[in-house]
Amino acid sequence: MKKLFIPLLIVCSLFLNAQETVEDDFEGNGTITSWAGDDCGIDIDFSNPFQTGINTSNNVLKYTDTGGSYANVRFDTPTNFDLSTGHTFSLKIYVPSSSISGNETNQLSLKLQNANIGAVWETQSEIIKTLVLDQWQTITFDFENDNYLNYNSNSGPPIARTDFNRVLLQVNDEDNSSTVTAYIDDFLYDGVLEDTSDPGSGDDPVYDELIWSDEFDGSGAIDSDKWFHQTQLPSGGSWYNGEIQHYTDRTDNTYVSNGAMHLVAKKETFTDQGQTKQYTSARLNSKIAFTYGKVEVRAILPTGVGTWPAIWMLGKNITETGAYWQTQGYGTVSWPACGEIDIMEHWGNNQNFVQSAMHTPSSHGGTINHGGQTISTASTAYHVYSLEWYPNKMVFKVDGVHHYTYQPEVRNASTWPFDADQYILLNTAIQPSITAAFTESDMIVDYVRVYQEGTASVKEDASLDAIKVYPNPVVNNVTIQIHPNLIGVKGTVYSLLGEKVTSFVQNASTEEHDLSSLNKGIYILKFTSKGASSTYKILKI
Repeated sequence: MKKLFIPLLIVCSLFLNAQETVEDDFEGNGTITSWAGDDCGIDIDFSNPFQTGINTSNNVLKYTDTGGSYANVRFDTPTNFDLSTGHTFSLKIYVPSSSISGNETNQLSLKLQNANIGAVWETQSEIIKTLVLDQWQTITFDFENDNYLNYNSNSGPPIARTDFNRVLLQVNDEDNSSTVTAYIDDFLYDGVLEDTSDPGSGDDPVYDELIWSDEFDGSGAIDSDKWFHQTQLPSGGSWYNGEIQHYTDRTDNTYVSNGAMHLVAKKETFTDQGQTKQYTSARLNSKIAFTYGKVEVRAILPTGVGTWPAIWMLGKNITETGAYWQTQGYGTVSWPACGEIDIMEHWGNNQNFVQSAMHTPSSHGGTINHGGQTISTASTAYHVYSLEWYPNKMVFKVDGVHHYTYQPEVRNASTWPFDADQYILLNTAIQPSITAAFTESDMIVDYVRVYQEGTASVKEDASLDAIKVYPNPVVNNVTIQIHPNLIGVKGTVYSLLGEKVTSFVQNASTEEHDLSSLNKGIYILKFTSKGASSTYKILKI
């Protein structure tokens, strides 16, 4: 991977604050955060089983097609590719012949799609390359010079299009039950994307005043002054989406211990409201509802194929029988007119992927309004799932790393029912696909915090915007130049996964800081002062 940064140095040093690369070496240095798989197994942190030839790296992506008809791995980007300025994608791949069944053509397809439409394949453009088995090879897909296939024959050449924001990789032919395993490494796009990692602007409110929280201190039952257990079954005797659990208010399913709340999904026979089910869990409604602000939830997610934990919000005006705010007399509209904000959803059958989504009258159910990222430790370590809710947009992040913004061009009752109070929900649903081996698993929540605009703001502390960081890219030492009134400001360096790497205090207007201990890659440098913050992206080479 050392060579991958060489052609980018000039670009990044000039435009790093406005643009970003698209690459992944699967060693923790990539910028692709939304790897996902369809109809196949995917592991983005797999030990390289063939450290030979052109690839002796430690980790790779493992792609396992066990017979899925349309098996693929893919990722989405926050902004669209401009193929007129960057039109080439490259990667390394190893396919062992022993993993192949059937008589499919040994090939690799790279498809560009528009992830914002329902039938993503309808406008796709595809390049197919031949595979050599049992060795690492580098494959390049050039959408200007290679032969390509447009799904829609009326589509223009890909080089003239700007509607692609999904890359999909498919090994061997599709629509079959044959098997194949592939190992992928060193994915690289030769262009750059507009950087949306910090989609806020100087005109956005700064949500820096804590107005409500639950830190889950103490032990025993959860705080009934802050939370309501929603247990009443919908009409028909089962929860929505085919879910097969009972929600209960028992401490078996929700309790506080060691500074955290445990929301426990369990396999057990339980009868309630005349219905016997084989699983229990919990669904909590917050007794706070608000309009605009920031929500942060620090949590460890449960495991198990068939588990479906969520951190989300609904309009206080929903007419859902048994919901807290409906019992208080506020129910006036049905779903989706009330609006739904999914801060975090996770499915046990896609263990390392979390998603955010919006449901409105204009798009609900299988909504097109969603984005996500890969979190390899979603169920083994705490991560902070956050929403920033502005009057004109929703911004979703994990550990401060942005993955989706919802900002409709036209805001009306159909696209934006979000100018009224919403409340917070925490739950884990059980799907019919729950694995037979499942017994129980916890969603562990360290805290839930709600912030709104306070007295401090970035606009009042404009000196944060005047911080200079150079050189960028940085080899060993980076120089930070600040306004004199910021002397003493703390700078913190985070990985792209939101993990704190190092920190320092700026004790002079111009000061040099040693970053030689950092591995090569892209990092987030954040300064905080008086409740305001300023974020910079730096490239260590």
